[in-house]
This record gives sequence, structure tokens and C-alpha cells, in this order.
Amino acid sequence: MSAPVSNPTPFALLAEFDNPAAAMHAAEKIRDAGFRRWDVHTPFPVHGMDDAMGLKDSKVGYFTFLGGITGFTSGMLMIWYMNGFDYRIVVGGKPLFSPLFPFPVCYELTILLSAFGSLFGMLFLNRLPRLYHPLLKNRRFAGATHDKFVIVVETADAKYSPTETRKLLEAAGSRHIEIVED
Repeated sequence: MSAPVSNPTPFALLAEFDNPAAAMHAAEKIRDAGFRRWDVHTPFPVHGMDDAMGLKDSKVGYFTFLGGITGFTSGMLMIWYMNGFDYRIVVGGKPLFSPLFPFPVCYELTILLSAFGSLFGMLFLNRLPRLYHPLLKNRRFAGATHDKFVIVVETADAKYSPTETRKLLEAAGSRHIEIVED
């Protein structure tokens, strides 16, 4: 009995570039061509790459803000409930609740829940944790953490065409192009 033969499906087109300027120039061409599912991998941050890729501002700040508002509100409500209803003790004629004395608790909860909002918002937006990705088994992609500048255009992109995308990457100055299989 023979084992079933699985045909690997193409996941993306991987293109290598010699330097950051060439990768940035290629990113601008891919952005202008209208691709949506692609990414640039470099061994270090490249100034201006976000603009070259046409990326918008991150949405992690919204998660941070919501976490901070939740922390502040929950701190105020907790102190208000505990002092006003749960454990009513008048000390020295002071009021049962004042917005001044719960400040340390609200401040700490604001910072704590803002940090959690940032962390979990980043994980959610990046779709992490991801236990498998086809690029990680590609040997040439491993160089993106050392000295290579790599652009990956996914085959799931609506604009992807095997021949036209390859021609676009060649015209952009790629020194090596290959298919990454899933």
C-alpha cells in the first residue's frame, strides 16, 4: 500500500534584495501595483519602510486606551462601593467617598489594564500566537534575520499572478525569486 501523495500548494512568492534601498524601492512598486497581502522582512528596522509599504497607524493604541479607561473606572467604582456601601466607616468626619483618595488605586489599575490592553491588542491584531507559518521552513527566508532583505507576496492576494508578479519583482531589482510552498 502506497502513501498518499500530497501536492504542496504555493503559499507565496519570495524575492531577495541586496540592500535596504532596493527593498524599499520594490516595496513602493508593489504598493503602487495594488497588492494587499504582502510583507517586507529585514534584519533591522528600515527608516521609511512603513511609508513605502503604505501602512497606516497601528490600532494598538485603541486597545491601550480602552484598558486604561476600564482600569480607572473600575478603581473608582471599587472604592466608591467599598467605602459607600460595603464597609461604611466615618473617620474623622470625612466623607464616605471623595474622588481624591482613591487616586493611587485608580492610577495603578489604569497602568496595569493599559499594559494588558496593549499586549493583548497587539497579539490579537497580529493573529498571534501562530504555531505554524510556511515561511519558517524556507531556507532562504532564514537569512532575513541576518543579512537579506526579503519581500513576500502571498498567492492569496487578489492581484497575484505567477508570471506578472514575478516580472514586477524582477523589474524592481530582485536578485533571487522563488515560490514558497505551504
